[in-house]
Amino acid sequence: MAANSILIAGFGGQGILFAAKQLALAGMYVNKKVTWMPSYGPETRGGSSNCTVMISDEEIGSPVTPEPETLLVMNLPSYLKFHNSIKKGGNLICDSSLVSLKSDRDDIAKYYIPATSLAYDNNMPKLANVIMLGKLIAATGIFTPDELIMSMEKSIPESRKELLELNIRALHIGCNYKD
Repeated sequence: MAANSILIAGFGGQGILFAAKQLALAGMYVNKKVTWMPSYGPETRGGSSNCTVMISDEEIGSPVTPEPETLLVMNLPSYLKFHNSIKKGGNLICDSSLVSLKSDRDDIAKYYIPATSLAYDNNMPKLANVIMLGKLIAATGIFTPDELIMSMEKSIPESRKELLELNIRALHIGCNYKD
């Protein structure tokens, strides 16, 4: 596997950092080299939040990239800010519940999933981020669902284990969504 750069962006409180952490941990669990570089404002909730994850078979020279191969975006301001930075041949994975715009770029693959609506419809309103992760792994093949589930099993604290089954359900909703 060549280096994969993934930028996850949205508002604070949408689980941006959790989603990025799951990708980084899954990479570590399958013996890849990884970096995880968060960026967020001082606001706990509502401010901008993004995180770059690099996953590679080889050493990673820099934890950031001006052109991510994959952009997972969960709000309109992040879409507007990062959409044009996606590397040619890359992927846009967009929460179409919160981003009504469609990309006019013909040099990237585009995936639209109403993750926030799906999360509410399935009584898991805080798991749109995990639904998006499911779509990301289905679209890119970077991990199998089992590899990401292993990451969640190992990283969700014992005190929150009741959330594991919901996270697994959310991941499968995203993996199986056809746009």
